[in-house]
Amino acid sequence: MAIERTFSIIKPDATQRNLTGAINAVIEKAGLRIVAQKRVRWTRAQAEKFYEEHKARPFYGELCDFMTSGPIVMQVLEGDNAIANYRSVMGATDPKEATEGTIRKLFAVSKGENSSHGSDSAASAEREIALNFRLDEIVG
Repeated sequence: MAIERTFSIIKPDATQRNLTGAINAVIEKAGLRIVAQKRVRWTRAQAEKFYEEHKARPFYGELCDFMTSGPIVMQVLEGDNAIANYRSVMGATDPKEATEGTIRKLFAVSKGENSSHGSDSAASAEREIALNFRLDEIVG
């Protein structure tokens, strides 16, 4: 198995309900290490830059509104096949379709307010980590 890193966001719906610790426990139970973490509040420009690949999609504006509505917790996770592992730990985007025990089944409010984001590929993970963390912020 390959040790890799992935990017995670605990979204505003979860931070507003004080679920960071509970979500971190699910992440760590899955064998992933949190090697960097910071709580921030994105500006509109930061949200737009992060989600720019979705700019032409109808949900783009609403997504940027949501991601700037409160604090988020950005993380770098590390472990065996971290990208696929974390995607599995998050569960389906729609919490109604998510597997029991996944972050979205346990904590999501709705398909839009689904508590977590995780990189969908190695290229996305590299871009998302570089966009949000300096190398000296990552321990591991």
